[in-house]
Amino acid sequence: MISIFRYIQQGEYLLAVIAVLSRCFVVFCCLPIHELAHGFMAHLLGDNTAKNQGRLTFNPFSHLNPIGTVMIFLFGIGYANPVPVNPRNFKNVKGGMALTALAGPLANILMGFVSVWGFFIVNAIPAFSQVGGSMAGFGGAIAAFFLYSAQINVMLAVFNLFPIPPLDGSKILAAILPDKVYYKYMMYERYVMIGLMILLFTGILDTPIMFLTNKLLNIISIIPSLIFG
Repeated sequence: MISIFRYIQQGEYLLAVIAVLSRCFVVFCCLPIHELAHGFMAHLLGDNTAKNQGRLTFNPFSHLNPIGTVMIFLFGIGYANPVPVNPRNFKNVKGGMALTALAGPLANILMGFVSVWGFFIVNAIPAFSQVGGSMAGFGGAIAAFFLYSAQINVMLAVFNLFPIPPLDGSKILAAILPDKVYYKYMMYERYVMIGLMILLFTGILDTPIMFLTNKLLNIISIIPSLIFG
């Protein structure tokens, strides 16, 4: 995904503004829903820790992490403060943790799916899609917003499924690996996270993340593309 700074360097100021707005949408809407999904799934499975600490809320300020928020604007992907979970409250500890971890990325994929529909619907409105029409520019901006929103949501899902602490994928990995192996892996959590930041900053992860993101976007676009063409 093209960065905000590159748009500014290229003189694409409208696209830069749209990129900023879409990232604000993710920070103040998508990330809170991501964390709410974790907490709500834990609640359904018998753990009320997140509920008791006020984390079952759409209020973004109850969820946002400063570093993760900055990452959203710099890299297009990031994270919020993880909701507290007490796995002892689950009947099946490993299964409960895996389902709770998976709920966040699935919420992002769902929001990406809704955004894809918004993109196709806007493009199907004649007043918005007709070249030279009085509303074409406005419609293009709305369509671009939905497209950015879909891309970022799917990227968040893909990124969070990486088996790297503290991302959700590491918790799903805990349900697969033997306990001793997983605990040894988690001993290096701090160093793995530093390595992740380096990979993101250098752009080494861009290719695999975008490859997986595009594949997933193509999948969730099948139905609306068949309907709207």
